[in-house]
Amino acid sequence: MDNSSAGRSDPGVDGGLDDPGASGDRDDLGVVGALSDLDARIVGCRACPRLVAWREEVAHTKRAAFADQTYWGRPVPGYGPADASLLIVGLAPAAHGANRTGRMFTGDRSGDVLYAALHDVGLASRGTSVSADDGLELYGVRLTSPVRCAPPANKPTPGERDTCRPWLVRELELMRPTLRAVIVLGAFGWQAALPAFAAAGWTVPRPRPVFAHGARASLESRDGPASGSLELFGCFHVSQRNTFTGRLTPAMLRDVLRTAAGAAGLTTRPYDG
Repeated sequence: MDNSSAGRSDPGVDGGLDDPGASGDRDDLGVVGALSDLDARIVGCRACPRLVAWREEVAHTKRAAFADQTYWGRPVPGYGPADASLLIVGLAPAAHGANRTGRMFTGDRSGDVLYAALHDVGLASRGTSVSADDGLELYGVRLTSPVRCAPPANKPTPGERDTCRPWLVRELELMRPTLRAVIVLGAFGWQAALPAFAAAGWTVPRPRPVFAHGARASLESRDGPASGSLELFGCFHVSQRNTFTGRLTPAMLRDVLRTAAGAAGLTTRPYDG
């Protein structure tokens, strides 16, 4: 099972994804090869000057606690197996988390909460994620973001969100053969992801589903009923603001993960903690 991201070298891409099909045809490369190619192109993106300047400044100045580490300082590709049936979408790389480690939700407290819950229900090999080479594996789950660069104050602009959307659209297109369910963390991620689902070949209901913790909606494939629907789930973001205040508890997160995993055809285990 391939959990790795191919984006460990900078291909020198200056712009965004102008031609989604250019990342490789699924039939020629296979989903693994196509996603690996996409990840490599994401890592080289420099389409948003404000985000490029911020991520690189943070990587240069660093936080004192990580002064001896080399920061990633680039866009962060998705993480998890290419044939995942469950996708988790959440904003966005943290300045001293994924922008430091190069892996989604790795190296910050939000990730600590998410990976612990994934492990609790049997979807991750371990409950901690500290670096891109720590041996963590995800089982049937992939993590991604609608914005790939760490934004100042954790707030990308609408323009930056829209510029980054084609990367998510292409990722969704490549995952369509196996993707059955998506969990979106937070209202911003929900608003950013719905247009991506539509562009990737699913029909978003009208009126659009409203974000709420525990919300669920079915998105039908435009290829017809035989292609199956995509089950969409809302969950409060695993931010410190939500987890420290108890707005999102580990039990609430485990419940959403377990329900979505069931919709994706994944087996989970009871929490025994």
